[in-house]
Amino acid sequence: MALNYIWIAFFLTAFLVALYRSIFCGDISVWGEIMGSSFTSAATAFEISLGLTGVLSLWLGLMKIGERAGVIGFFGRLISPLFCRLFPGVPKGHPAMGSIFMNVSANMLGLDNAATPLGLKAMQELQTLNREKDTATDAMIMFLVLNASGLCFIPISIMMYRAQAGAANPTDVFLPILLATFVSTLVGIVTLCLRQRIQLLDPVLLAWLGGMMGVIGLTVWFFSGMDGARVEHYSSLIANALLFTVIAAFLFAGMWRRMNVYEAFIEGAKEGFRTAVTIIPYLVAILVAIGMFRASGAMDLITQWMTAAVAACGLDTEWVEALPTAMMKPLSGSGSRGLMVDLMSTHGADAFVAKVSAAIQGSTDTMFYVLAVYFGSVGIRKTRYAVPYALLADITGSIAGIFAAYIFFR
Repeated sequence: MALNYIWIAFFLTAFLVALYRSIFCGDISVWGEIMGSSFTSAATAFEISLGLTGVLSLWLGLMKIGERAGVIGFFGRLISPLFCRLFPGVPKGHPAMGSIFMNVSANMLGLDNAATPLGLKAMQELQTLNREKDTATDAMIMFLVLNASGLCFIPISIMMYRAQAGAANPTDVFLPILLATFVSTLVGIVTLCLRQRIQLLDPVLLAWLGGMMGVIGLTVWFFSGMDGARVEHYSSLIANALLFTVIAAFLFAGMWRRMNVYEAFIEGAKEGFRTAVTIIPYLVAILVAIGMFRASGAMDLITQWMTAAVAACGLDTEWVEALPTAMMKPLSGSGSRGLMVDLMSTHGADAFVAKVSAAIQGSTDTMFYVLAVYFGSVGIRKTRYAVPYALLADITGSIAGIFAAYIFFR
């Protein structure tokens, strides 16, 4: 129900703000801007779905090969000690475990194009265990929050944007983003474990979380001694080489089992096409609401109020110009990315506020997009408590990104 109320609130808030601007500011053009945004957003939703069709067909085709060849099952068994505790409703050895592992791994490597279809495959597997097909299960919510928190070791796209904007060291945001996204994910896991009554003091769970902290620490140590060019080179190399190694493993395993690899790929690709069509209405619904909210000026008003509040508290306001990126992040990935790029263009890629914006951009994923696409792909309408917990992880990531920027750049 939470998503229902939030969706309605976007429209009603946009209407009230537009009414205020018309009556008290004499700005009657706002109505045209709002309606124009609705048409543009609807077209954008379709274009996103169309763009996902090829990617979904590719990766779900490859996943079908990996599933039949037994590689997905192997990954599931590899990660089962942790996932059996985070997803107690999923039987040990279920195909969902391997799909979740693949999705989380792609997110960690910053490979968004691969992560989305892998995540949709995981949702389809989780839906097979769902007795109430229109209601999100605890396992689905845990999986969605893991995606919304967006744990990412290698933020390739953000480093690329900074390089294009002429940053002296495009990779200097690497460590702040790593710390911010880890904090976001940790908060998401801990709060959901408390909500779902998962034993946090379980020795295996503590060992895995401690191991994650160790990996983060080693990653920070490994990259902190490199210059920017080497960080960018090695991070891109590691991410893409690991992913292609997985693809090759799928193919070799299929050949080893003497299966028809090509036919398996085609079958999975057909599933990808059907999934892309399924998510169109959900994307249209959420993107149109967000677009109208933005066009009404509601986002600008909230930013102004927040700036005044920070100033009134006597706090440093230098980061406040990056606040729209944080506010847009859960609503629109392209919107928040555009705001980040705009700050780089306005103040320079090496300006403090531009680095804060980059840290926020990389700290989490686009919550409402993830929710609309993942739940929409399996027809989930009742999201239960998914929205507030995903939003908590998102807000925590943004705050952690701001603090990390101050630690590293001030």
